[in-house]
Amino acid sequence: MSDVASPTLPPGEGCHGGRETMQAAARAAGKSAALDRMLADYPRGPHDQPQSMCPAFGALRVGLRMRRVATILSGSACCVYGLTFTSHFYGARRTVGYVPFNSETLVTGRLFEDIRDAVRDTARPEEHDAVVVINLCVPTASGVPLDRLPREIDGVRIIGIDVPGFGVPTHAEAKDVLAGAMLRAARQEAAAGPVARPRERRDGEPMVAPIGELFPADPPGIAALLRPMGLGLAPPLPAREWRDLYASLDCLAAAALHPFYTATVREFHAAGRPVIGSGPVGVEGSAAWLEAIGRAAGLPAARIGAATDQAVAATRAALALHPVQARVTVSGYEGSELLVARLLVEAGAEVPYVGTALPRTEWSEPDRAWLEARGAHVQYRASLEQDLAAMRETRPDLALGTTPLVQAAKELGIPALYFTNMVSARPLFGPAGAGALAGIVAAQTRQAGRFSRMVAFFDGVGAGEAAGYGSRGKPADPPGFRERQRKLRAMRAKADEAVGS
Repeated sequence: MSDVASPTLPPGEGCHGGRETMQAAARAAGKSAALDRMLADYPRGPHDQPQSMCPAFGALRVGLRMRRVATILSGSACCVYGLTFTSHFYGARRTVGYVPFNSETLVTGRLFEDIRDAVRDTARPEEHDAVVVINLCVPTASGVPLDRLPREIDGVRIIGIDVPGFGVPTHAEAKDVLAGAMLRAARQEAAAGPVARPRERRDGEPMVAPIGELFPADPPGIAALLRPMGLGLAPPLPAREWRDLYASLDCLAAAALHPFYTATVREFHAAGRPVIGSGPVGVEGSAAWLEAIGRAAGLPAARIGAATDQAVAATRAALALHPVQARVTVSGYEGSELLVARLLVEAGAEVPYVGTALPRTEWSEPDRAWLEARGAHVQYRASLEQDLAAMRETRPDLALGTTPLVQAAKELGIPALYFTNMVSARPLFGPAGAGALAGIVAAQTRQAGRFSRMVAFFDGVGAGEAAGYGSRGKPADPPGFRERQRKLRAMRAKADEAVGS
């Protein structure tokens, strides 16, 4: 029998008990400190939580993209199935460990022992540098204490995190939960003594550590902007390999290109590293960002100015080659929405609305102030309803957003693109970003006439009383249908009353 306390989650509640019930159970089970940290790191919006996929997917994605890192999930089987399906849909080619549980193993504490056994079986140093264990909603609400797992087994680090849907608002922020936990472990190792050498670290080269899941072509583009100042680019976080964490910590400054990595930023501050917000987008954005990096590095003004002038000239030339003349609304949950909007405005677009599912932080303040000064409404923790209302009100030439927004836009004859797959999958920073983004907008806005013809052609088909192929006129109920249904409902209600008594 384990000495782990029995859960306080009411019997039968489980995943469907509701956020308040799950939070209360987690606090009663000893998770108050963890929940308070989540509330501080990832504050809610006026509607409490954006519509998004299961937050744990973000943490799972981070672990699965790292070399020599194994991931084990603890949670309801339906949740684990959905998470693993989504992870493989997004290209994961690695087994995900799962510790099954039921009411008995949860109540007796056997679940924790099963997790511990699974970790011991998985922690093989010839195969893994780390094993990540993720508590989903029910184990978190039930107080399953991953902090009691050993910190390492035969040199393999053990990283245990809670990523409940009732504590972490979006899957993007769940990336930060695991990235921050790994960076904390790496920082403690580096403080304790020598650590493994990063693969591509150049001795003596001052580095800037980018924070955010970047399109593969962006790190080389950012490195090219930094090179005239004599600076290099550390591996981006979330990392692809454990030793990359040491290279990121061994920087002169970190760049919060995605501004919601609160736990990750906290570890850089603990290591004594300054963190710079915004990013090198467009002419003004690139100039301001490079100047901030140069000041943090203590470089002479002449060197900063020369690098800035070079970047500005190249970016201005790219924007001139790809002007944008369109009204565009931007929304999404990646964290780069404000940066994309800045680049669009500099390219000539009108951007009346920018919605992001992520919270307002100090790292996005330069972008928010810049956009609002140019007439854009910036909505943090945006709901789908807010994004839809903005799209319908402004009637843009192009809407960038989530899947349901794209569907609604096309039904109205408005060209639209899924932000995650089409915008985030292209360069954003420096001259390359200016050309790539403008090309997308130009190609899509040319489709407006085609959408109008399609909407006119299919007008009234597949909606309301005209739903279904070949339907004509108003559908009629079979004779006596409504009366039979009324009697059936009355019989069910009477049976339910009899059972209740």
